Amino acid sequence: MTLQQQIVGTAMQMTVCTLQPGQTAYCEAGKFLFKTSNVTMETRLSGPAGGRPGGVQPGGGAAGGMSGMLRQAMGTAMQAGQRALAGESLAFQYFSASGGEGTVGFAGVLPGEMRALELDGSRAWFAEKDAFVAAESTVHFGIAFQGGRTGRSGGEGFILEKFTGHGTVIIAGAGNFIDLNPADFGGRIEVDTGCIVAFEEGIEYGVQRIGGLDRQGLMNAVFGGEGLSLATLEGNGRVILQSMTIEGLANALKKAQGGDKQGPTGGLFSTHQG
Repeated sequence: MTLQQQIVGTAMQMTVCTLQPGQTAYCEAGKFLFKTSNVTMETRLSGPAGGRPGGVQPGGGAAGGMSGMLRQAMGTAMQAGQRALAGESLAFQYFSASGGEGTVGFAGVLPGEMRALELDGSRAWFAEKDAFVAAESTVHFGIAFQGGRTGRSGGEGFILEKFTGHGTVIIAGAGNFIDLNPADFGGRIEVDTGCIVAFEEGIEYGVQRIGGLDRQGLMNAVFGGEGLSLATLEGNGRVILQSMTIEGLANALKKAQGGDKQGPTGGLFSTHQG
């Protein structure tokens, strides 16, 4: 059952979802906005599994039930541990409608766009940390730890959110979105590492360093925080980019609040006037 939803707003969008009786959606803690009174809300550590809210599996007698409960508890602990290691929220909030249709609203944490992705089970989607907003309980949320040339620790690409299954998943980013396919540009595009929001399974994602630390590279690193590496996206599949990086937004807010008092000649390259 596809999640009936409408994305509203401009500068900072939100999504308003209509839940049918028996339909469940879940979100990361901190993404919930409002709900109607006939929508129940429950907080759990476990993510959805097998299309069953909370990952509850049927037991087979007393021994089978105890074994199933133990496996479920261990699975929940592993999921929570993975999310903690990735810096994600430990808990999910689940929403279910009773006595007719119910309405629930969600939003991201940054000013920007939202996007609803429809999963048909054939391809997974990967998203950068904190992109996830909400999904149907038939969509599985996981953490993908990428290694080798496929990312760098402490920044975009090393730890990714992974979505599999069937149904609707809603993601959010900063600024405006643009959809690209590397296959339309010779099979490869190079992107600022902070601009990637999500991409389909089948896209090969790597990070490459560009040039040495010359004067211009040092200036870029000090003043812009970027310029020393690029993300590479190769293959045939959908890629979603955002127009604003989190670092850029943070720097802009800092300057607006008067936090940057040094000016263009301050900091590392400033000279003392006696």
